[in-house]
Amino acid sequence: MKIRKKEYGNANLVGKNIERLRKERGIKQREFVAKIQVMGCDINPTSYSKLEGQVRIASDKEIFVIAKILNVPMEKLFDGTEPFGQ
Repeated sequence: MKIRKKEYGNANLVGKNIERLRKERGIKQREFVAKIQVMGCDINPTSYSKLEGQVRIASDKEIFVIAKILNVPMEKLFDGTEPFGQ
């Protein structure tokens, strides 16, 4: 399992949790992107990597599809996050 080289950004709240949950399930990023695409989201590996790194905004559709693939409630993707840095 690769270790993140760059610090997380602040463009979304869910990226860090998505990455953690995906890795806990042993799903490779490339495989996960393919599952997202099959579910109808137009996303490429670079864009997904930026989502996990919290460098870009995550759309509501992406959050919905990712939660379904990970088999968790959407709220789980937001665990431990503080939207305003509190």
